[in-house]
Amino acid sequence: MARFAVVFLLILTVTAAGAASEPVVPLPAGLALDTKAKVVEVIDGSTVMLDDGETVRLAGIETPKHITGDAASGMELLAETARQRLARLVQGRRVGLAVGGTPRDRYGRLRAHMVRSDDGTWIQGALLAAGLARVHSLVDDRAAAAEMHVIERRARAAGLGIWSQPRYRVRTADQADDGLHNFQLVEGRVRAAAVVRGRGYLNFGDDWRQDFTVSIAPRDRRRFETADIAIEDYEGRLVRVRGWVHSFNGPMIEATHPEQIEVLE
Repeated sequence: MARFAVVFLLILTVTAAGAASEPVVPLPAGLALDTKAKVVEVIDGSTVMLDDGETVRLAGIETPKHITGDAASGMELLAETARQRLARLVQGRRVGLAVGGTPRDRYGRLRAHMVRSDDGTWIQGALLAAGLARVHSLVDDRAAAAEMHVIERRARAAGLGIWSQPRYRVRTADQADDGLHNFQLVEGRVRAAAVVRGRGYLNFGDDWRQDFTVSIAPRDRRRFETADIAIEDYEGRLVRVRGWVHSFNGPMIEATHPEQIEVLE
């Protein structure tokens, strides 16, 4: 039987910041700070520039992006709200960075978890708590995913920020094709789980040629095995899967690491 990770709930403490208050979300214990610098510019809701010339992309999350012509949907406002919240958190402040996995993205930006030096506020956690980000772990950048899922789940339950927008809703397995070619969260019960010619499959309907499926390549199955998770252990379980929804015999998400699949019961 799989030994699914136990998620410890984070306790959010509140500190005063002038007349307003901000939640102080502490950095998870498994992350170690190795760099300190000052933020001189906030580019968007997940990207800042430091006084040493580095551009930092906040690891493990994605925030709303500016989409041309999409102002009516509220996306432009959400993107600017996320940028302003990040600026309020870090503009002109010294921060510590925890770099892990592959340190740079394809644009040369440093990927890191960020902590405010004066009070230890974990910036990823603060944005997630405000509903201005969602968890998007990568195969080589999975630190603190479980802790981030907990914070995201609370904001979603409260309908904060992006979670008030229909495009960010958690889709059921039957609705997965509504989110084709986009990063989505899809929830449902695994009808069948099997390994066929080395590739793992989680099927969410009776017809794998049309219904939502999660596919796990042979090279990626080893990460599940390392986490003591057999593909067959998912059968019958209610899960929430996150990733890019592609069309291949119906809507499909390629899972490259266990953190993409949350077991809900």
